[in-house]
Amino acid sequence: MQHLKRILDVYIVLQSAFVLSCCFTESEPGPGAVNGDRLKIEGRVVVSGVKAQDWVSSARVLVEGGEYIGFLRTNESFAVHDVPSGSYVVEIISPSYKLKPARVDITSKGKMRARLVNYIKTSVVSKVIRQPYPLHMRASGPHSYFMKRETWEWTDLLMNPMVMMMVLPLLIIVLEREILQGQEPLGYPGVGVLGLGHPLEWDVVSH
Repeated sequence: MQHLKRILDVYIVLQSAFVLSCCFTESEPGPGAVNGDRLKIEGRVVVSGVKAQDWVSSARVLVEGGEYIGFLRTNESFAVHDVPSGSYVVEIISPSYKLKPARVDITSKGKMRARLVNYIKTSVVSKVIRQPYPLHMRASGPHSYFMKRETWEWTDLLMNPMVMMMVLPLLIIVLEREILQGQEPLGYPGVGVLGLGHPLEWDVVSH
């Protein structure tokens, strides 16, 4: 009986040791992390002529489409922490202003490089346009949510098909009249020489 109790105690001790070893074992790093090292992406955003307090509260920093999210400080700077090595697209999303995204490459040694995002030419042979790091992003202007209303101009009236159908025949008539006035009038022989007040030669002979 004592032998069975001793075996049970040993089993409990071994099971407890196994559970504790599983709890204190460090988890393996993710595919993007190297030796568990994670870095931060930082930069600054500039919106000319606007105070930072007027727009930073509604802006967000999205890394790789929202996989990592950051916020802007009141001095228009930002930092996104806990980012492993890799290549990421950094976007500043603001409902008021447009900002071009940038791509940040983080090497396994912790070196960082920023370059312009080119969605059209994605091949390796395309030219890489370097950008300064930490990022320095400048707003290109406010968002335009509505199309600009067209204004009325004189050219719209002149190019109207109905107006052209009325004006072109008038121009043809005027030009035709000017052309005909430059030519000699056609009539009976002698009318242009004797005039209407003189009798013709065959009238005098007949009398």
